[in-house]
Amino acid sequence: MISLDDCRKALVQSGATLDTLIQCLDRSTLQIALVVSPDGLLEGTVTDGDVRRALLRGGNMRTPVENIMSRKSLVVPTDLHREAVLHLMRVNKIHQIPVVDEARRLVGLHIWNEVSAERKHANLFVIMAGGRGTRLRPHTENCPKPMLEVAGKPMLEHIITKAKEEGFTRFVLAIHYLGHMVEEYFQDGRRWEVSIEYLREPEPRGTAGALALLGETPSDAVLVTNGDVLLEANYAAMLDYHQTHAADATMAVRIHEWSHPYGVVRTSGVEITGFEEKPVQRSQINAGVYVLEPAVLRHVPAETYCDMPSLFSALKPNGMRGVVYPLHEPWLDVGRLPDLEQARAQQLPPFFSL
Repeated sequence: MISLDDCRKALVQSGATLDTLIQCLDRSTLQIALVVSPDGLLEGTVTDGDVRRALLRGGNMRTPVENIMSRKSLVVPTDLHREAVLHLMRVNKIHQIPVVDEARRLVGLHIWNEVSAERKHANLFVIMAGGRGTRLRPHTENCPKPMLEVAGKPMLEHIITKAKEEGFTRFVLAIHYLGHMVEEYFQDGRRWEVSIEYLREPEPRGTAGALALLGETPSDAVLVTNGDVLLEANYAAMLDYHQTHAADATMAVRIHEWSHPYGVVRTSGVEITGFEEKPVQRSQINAGVYVLEPAVLRHVPAETYCDMPSLFSALKPNGMRGVVYPLHEPWLDVGRLPDLEQARAQQLPPFFSL
């Protein structure tokens, strides 16, 4: 059990807003926020999934936590033994259970990683690392983009290290531009205690096209990420989300808000119908991380260019289901010089300090 002192970063006072809640989730890394009253009574819980659902429903940073939290969260007493806690987590498909006393005062928190044995994933983890990175020149003239250093390590190494800590050990790197530099550095992955193989693209195949080179179709879902995407989100949690939603393909998306700098006039013909002062536009942008079932890979065309949006567009006509995984965690697509400078300044993600 994690003690109350050790999970204080996960505590949120009643009356907080979604903005504060997201900061709490990002700060604690426990994937749950515990809503407590001033005297320490547990009033409710908010998980990563609750936040993602709130964002999909149109929630904004000012949404009260009371509108999001679950007031009937499963809790356990302090004396419940480990096997019973593990059983409850498995049956209810949850990764965290608050521990409370007789008065429902919060005492601590059980989390899956602490209760269960170390979890390993047999899933392939594919990293697209073949791009030329033209917008990052001159840095990429003699170095492939995923090998650019951030916090003393290539971006690609940060991705592999983070995934390995979450239980992924089978990696496939899709390489093209200056691919020999990637192979020389990572070799077979033994140095990181993982297995690394390579897909050598004869020409650029796009963010999905290289998957046609996998050969034998994997037996489990495949996690795919761009080699220049740095994020604090949990890859294993995204895989669980994908499985829970029985999806054929899952795309991580980032909620992007843009505030119009002017007041907007609504019209019908020449008639003024209303006004909206500096409206906020919300959209979901592709975050460059995906989970794909083996059946989806059969729709990747052989020997031709294919990007991920095209692959996802082919799902529904073929009777398959694609879903989104909304991110609230720190995320950065290092595609431009300002992005590289931001990453090197260690403004995000926090895992650079590992």
